[in-house]
Parts: sequence; structure tokens; C-alpha cells
Amino acid sequence: MSNEDLLKLRIDPSAKSIHQVRHRKPYYRIAGIVLIVVVIGFLYLNGALTPAVHVEVASVTRTYPSQTLALLNASGYVVAQRKAAVASKITSRLVSLSVEEGSKVKKGEIIACLENEDAIALQNQAAANLNVARFNLRQEKAELQDATVSYRREKKLLAKGITTQAECDAALARYKKAIATVAGAKAGVKAGVAALQVANVSLEYTLIRAPFDAVVLTKNADIGDIVTPIGAAADAKAAVVSIADMSSLQVEADVSESNLELVKVGQSCEIQLDAFPGSRFRGEVHMIVPTADRSKATVMVKVRFIDEDSRILPEMSAKVAFLSRPLESEEQKPLTMINPDALIARNSKNFVFLIKGDRVVQTPVTTGIRIGDMIEVLDGINLDDKVAVKPLNKLKDGSKVKIVEK
Repeated sequence: MSNEDLLKLRIDPSAKSIHQVRHRKPYYRIAGIVLIVVVIGFLYLNGALTPAVHVEVASVTRTYPSQTLALLNASGYVVAQRKAAVASKITSRLVSLSVEEGSKVKKGEIIACLENEDAIALQNQAAANLNVARFNLRQEKAELQDATVSYRREKKLLAKGITTQAECDAALARYKKAIATVAGAKAGVKAGVAALQVANVSLEYTLIRAPFDAVVLTKNADIGDIVTPIGAAADAKAAVVSIADMSSLQVEADVSESNLELVKVGQSCEIQLDAFPGSRFRGEVHMIVPTADRSKATVMVKVRFIDEDSRILPEMSAKVAFLSRPLESEEQKPLTMINPDALIARNSKNFVFLIKGDRVVQTPVTTGIRIGDMIEVLDGINLDDKVAVKPLNKLKDGSKVKIVEK
């Protein structure tokens, strides 16, 4: 055997003996078992190994006390009782438009202007003719005054025999002519005033004004368009703008004939608009239209808004609740409500299991009044929160849950 082979047979001092390895194996096993137990215990305490409880849930909702006072519910639309399609009385080209959709206008305010150079020229001409007629009247009055003085003087001279009858008659004729001329001049002034009024009216026709205080709903014409009162011509526009008086907004609701006896004029109502489901508006029955729709067996009831609100717009969908009595001030505020089946009582306190992700959190709540099959919650939870309804006996704080879809 060579020296190289002997060197290969040398024992490595870093190598562990079989006895040492076998001696340490039980310690590794014990440590592994302990680690597994700790992990399992941790997962169990956190619910990872606990199966999820299938629960039914209910949402926290908002309820108005008026719902308990509603005798009848009906649907309809918001309609402006005073509205107009503002148009021109003449056919002309639109040269200016000072409003747009949503603009507020006052009665008599100029909305638009049509071409009016010819109308202005006629107005100036009529004004000049009136001035000429007035100057002529002044001249004729002066002539009348002179003829009157001359005639009186001739009468005195004739009485004294100083003048002749012919000269007196000539002065009388001149005096009568002057009277007639002044009357004609006065008529000319009246004709001039009338002509100026016609010119003013013609000019006013070129100015489109608001007939009442309103808000512009639509703009139907633009600068350069030909507007006409008929609108039958090609590319011609009849109405320049459409406006509505927002203070005249009412809900026109259809009420079944069989329920009409539950409605009366002046009755308190609560109005809900589809555009603002979280808001309620006070209303009052304004009119029961004295005719029925035979195709629907309904009667139209008009409900006016008690309080004006800029959010209310024409043609909005609305629902009307006809109430048995007027609402008190405290009854006009919404209440936070839940299903009473979600409540659990422990130690004289009420709790709910609030859904947070895939867990439930036991949350204390303060309850209030009961309305119908719901109960008021004063604090502890918020609108649209979800709470477990059943099975509550299988739940505890932090339980893992799975929502059952109904």
C-alpha cells in the first residue's frame, strides 16, 4: 500500500460519530413536534382551521317616520304649471341671444334680438314726421292768434264806421281758416304720434322678452337662424327658447279611482324624487283634476312643493305618499333602522355582529323606537353596514363567516 493510499484512510476530525448523530435525532423530532403544535394552535386561535359559519345578513337602512303615516302611494312626474315656448311675432334673422340653458330671466328681460335696422329707420322717420307736425301746429296756432286779433280789430273799426264790411268779412274768413288749420295741425300731430307708436311696436317685435320670471330650459335657435312665428319654412325655428317658472313646479300623480276617497285638497304629502332617493320633500295636495283617464282608471292629482329647492327640475320622476296627518318637525328626519333579529342581549346591553370582510365583529349598539318590523339604532353602526341575522348562537367575536345569498 502506498503512502497516498494511507493518507486516504485518515479519519476526518470534523466528521461526527454515528453515536453523536443518533444521540441528537430525538431532540430534532421534539422541536419539530413543538413547532407544529404551536403553528396549529396559532391557526386555530385565528380561525384558520375553523370552518366558516354560513350566515344570513341584513343591511342597515334609513327609514322616515312618515312611512307609518302613509295612506296611499302614487307615482308621477314633476311638471311646471307655468311654462312657455318663447317665439317671435315676425319672421327675421336672429342676431343676438343673451341666455343659455339654466339662465334665470326676469319678466320683461330681453332674451334675444332680431334684425331691426328697417324698424329703427321707420321709427326715426315717424319721430321726425311727428316733430314736423308739432312745428306746423305751433305755426298754425300763431297764425290763428294773429287772425283772431285782426278780426276783433276789424269788428271794432266796423262798429265805428272806420272800415268797410268787406274788410271785416275778409278778417272773419281768415280767422275761421286759421281755426280749421290749427285743427288740421292737431290731427296731424295725433297721426304722427300714432305712426310713432306703430314704429315702436314694430321695433319691439324684434326684441324677444321673457313673459315672466323663469329659468331657461332649452335653447332652440342660434345666432344666424331665421325665426318665424309659424316655423313651417325650411330651416326656420319657431321657438327661440323654452322657459319654465320654477316656483310653479308640481307633481302630477295618477291615483287609482278606487283610492281617490283617501285624497283631499290640502292634504299633507311627502315627495320622493328618484334622482335624490335619500331626500324627502314636503308637499300638499293642490288640486284633484276633475276628470278621469278611462284607459288607466286613474285621476290626476297635483301636489305642490311647500319648500322651493334648486335641485327639483321639470320632468323628474317622483313618488308621492299621501299622509294621514301633517308631520311634526322631529318626524321629518330619517332614522337608522335594522332588523330586530340581528340584536343580541348580553349583560343588559344590545349587540350586533357587524360584517367586516369574512369576519364578524361584536359591536355594541343603542336602540330607539320601533317602527313596523324594524327598530331604530341610535349609534354603533352606520348606514349600509351589514349585520348578521342568523344563526347568532353559532357566532362569536371574530368568527369566520360566509354570507348566504338569498
